[in-house]
Amino acid sequence: MVKIIAIVIVVVLIGVLAFATTKPDTFRVERSTRIDAPPEKIDALIDDFHRWGAWSPWEKLDPLQRTHTGAASGVGAIYAWDGNSRAGAGSMQITKASARKVAIKLDFIKPFASHNIADFALQPPGDATHVTWSMQGPAPFVSR
Repeated sequence: MVKIIAIVIVVVLIGVLAFATTKPDTFRVERSTRIDAPPEKIDALIDDFHRWGAWSPWEKLDPLQRTHTGAASGVGAIYAWDGNSRAGAGSMQITKASARKVAIKLDFIKPFASHNIADFALQPPGDATHVTWSMQGPAPFVSR
């Protein structure tokens, strides 16, 4: 009986490991919303890290220590933060900026290290703007 249980456990373990090898080693998350404002107004809030406190929910999680370096806004602007376990610590750098798209290199330091790319795409349907945020990078627990 013990031998049968051991064999079943080994077969289940092999099955779980085989299933895990079929999973991708990257992830992508995307969210969209419609905002009643022209793209220029929205872009100005995304393109300038100094203005993120007005709209980003992450800014309100912790009392953050913030550092702004590099360009004042747009490509080359860098924003670093250090908070408690809810917001953690990391940095962002704007790598692309146009009237319709902002790309950000996003590096988390704690509670775990992760290196991702976040994009904001702005599409103006009429008097409003369709805003799509996406983030992509290596899947959790993948060695690089």
